[in-house]
Amino acid sequence: MDEESELIQAQDQSFWAALPDVCLRRIFWWLGDRDRSKAALVCRKWNQMMYSADLWRYRTITFSGRPSRVHASEFESALWYVKKFGRYLECLEIKFLNPYNAVLTKKFQVTMRGLLSCLGRSNNRLKSLSIQHLELDRLVWRNSIRNSLIKSLSFFLKKMGRYLDSLSLKGARLTVEQGCQVLNSLSYLRNESPASDLNIEDYFSHHLTVYSSLQFRRTMATFHSLASLTLNYNCISDELLENLAENNASTLRTMNIKCHFHDPHGQVIWGMSWAKLAKQASSLKVNFFFERVMKYERLVRILLQEIPMRSISLRSCYFSDPDWSMRPTLTDLLPTFRHTLQKLTFEFNNNHESLDEELHLLILSCRKLFYFKIWAFLDVKFVERILKSQEEGQCALRTLKVRIYTNRYETNEEDRTLREIHRKYKDLIDSGINYFVIAYPMM
Repeated sequence: MDEESELIQAQDQSFWAALPDVCLRRIFWWLGDRDRSKAALVCRKWNQMMYSADLWRYRTITFSGRPSRVHASEFESALWYVKKFGRYLECLEIKFLNPYNAVLTKKFQVTMRGLLSCLGRSNNRLKSLSIQHLELDRLVWRNSIRNSLIKSLSFFLKKMGRYLDSLSLKGARLTVEQGCQVLNSLSYLRNESPASDLNIEDYFSHHLTVYSSLQFRRTMATFHSLASLTLNYNCISDELLENLAENNASTLRTMNIKCHFHDPHGQVIWGMSWAKLAKQASSLKVNFFFERVMKYERLVRILLQEIPMRSISLRSCYFSDPDWSMRPTLTDLLPTFRHTLQKLTFEFNNNHESLDEELHLLILSCRKLFYFKIWAFLDVKFVERILKSQEEGQCALRTLKVRIYTNRYETNEEDRTLREIHRKYKDLIDSGINYFVIAYPMM
């Protein structure tokens, strides 16, 4: 090697050796675990950077639910990671995707037992824990495996509950007794839980009338600092709303409520219970998500005018019922919330009735509405009417997402009209509207 080449190499080495920690840490941030491990072998400084707490504060661990050679070491690598870097964790998300058989659920349970045990010994920083979509009521979970997993999770929450600020167990699908056992672990040896963000959507199995459970109401009474609560409508009762008003009025900001067709939702809630909660928790905003609960008679019993409504989502997927009409919901029910509604999401099959005029009037009546998404049978000119109203200052949408269903295989004509509309209102759209509109064959 000549002197010039040696000089260039020395300068390159000097450059990397002198790289500031903040830059080197940023480089490590973008590397995967394997590349980080290789980079840590370069020199002592890089090895020290490998153990920088900033690199390991947030982690998502995903377990594949089907057997595969590629994913055979997922369970081992998860344990390796937690043992080596678990003490730095502040936010942990765990996903177990569609377990195929009892062998995999057993491996997951054993791995979780070791993982949670290690975290409980070494970590006092964990603020957020998310374990979603376990679906523990499925047959692939044998009773002994399910019970062992619940026991490990409960023991971990008893130890770490005083640190956790956010807990999501969405989709766990437990019995009321099991679910309350786990949640009660957060307040173990204390009168209350410090958690401010709790997500228990689909936490209980379908068909359970959780709202009638005294055990559940007592469990929820242990939460005194909730800012955000996500749950199913089959958990809502007058007593729960009164508990929230009494214990969380100064902190509660958001309630996300899912109402599913398969969940019991026939309970009677008094408007005065919602009114009391809205008065006590003056900053509260409520978001409702309906899945295949579309009939006016059901919705009007749930969507009481005393609710401080921020957003409503109505999804029927592709199900069609010729005896069902969306019109009274659009003209009589939803305008009740025109002074507070900010987001509307619709996905329904209205092939038997035209709703363009009703939808347009609803948008105009909701003066705070900034987000509108709809998948339905519509006339293409509906989009132009909305944009014209926006241009004239009659509405203030910042997001407009429309999927126009058609009964034809080809959408050439609709696509051409949509391009013309986009060209006509291009300046308005480019000024700051999140705009997405397509025609979609619904056959």
